[in-house]
Amino acid sequence: MTIYAIGDIHGQTGMLDAALERIDRDGGETGPDGADEVIFLGDLVDRGPDAAGVIEKIASGIAQGKRWTAIRGNHDTMFRRFLRDGTLHDAAILSGNPWTHFRLGGVATLYSYGLDPDLDHEDLVAAAQKAVPQHHVEFLDTCPLWIERGGWLFVHAGIRPGVALEKQAEQDLIWIRDGFLTHAGDLPWTVVHGHTVMDDPVWAGNRVSLDTGAGAMPPRHLTVAAIEDDTVFILTDEGRQELLREAHPDARHAARQTRAS
Repeated sequence: MTIYAIGDIHGQTGMLDAALERIDRDGGETGPDGADEVIFLGDLVDRGPDAAGVIEKIASGIAQGKRWTAIRGNHDTMFRRFLRDGTLHDAAILSGNPWTHFRLGGVATLYSYGLDPDLDHEDLVAAAQKAVPQHHVEFLDTCPLWIERGGWLFVHAGIRPGVALEKQAEQDLIWIRDGFLTHAGDLPWTVVHGHTVMDDPVWAGNRVSLDTGAGAMPPRHLTVAAIEDDTVFILTDEGRQELLREAHPDARHAARQTRAS
């Protein structure tokens, strides 16, 4: 069995299509009767031009029985909160910027549903609640915060070391950096995550980081990994490239990522 993990998509349907094509060329069997699985690491929305298209493609694939699972990221959570009650702020955003600020990218998500972000707040919330299909809302509501597969744990941002999985705080699972990226000790699993942009995918001791900036400004690229037993491969246009494990976690690659992401 191969587990394919795809990093943060951020509304980039072209990059998503290319990643799925790489899986097909790799021989991935992720249909209803297939032996393989695709796990999306969250942040399907914001910044990129087609959040609506990304949700539609993934939600439809799951509804058709594909062995796909989408983990909920911080941007997916902010979008869902906005749809629920108009919430624009999250305590984890130290800048205080609202979800609709260009750095957070909520405006791009609203545009993808044909909405006018210049509406008054109450009118914008009402328009979004009407415009976003109910099956998109239900899809976001059912995305898990983590998935465990043997010795691998798939989560959007990471975990709080030393805290049991069932006691992990949602805010940590979708936002954590401090205390996780530099943790050099053992963890119960190898944690596969996105959230923190790296120049390249990194297997840093106890974790594998796969967010390579599809949602960066300007956008970079979307990474898809293939995990088999205790080996990680990155799928490229030329085929598989093994991702070598570094001795210790190293957050140097995250220097370009701000806490507003």
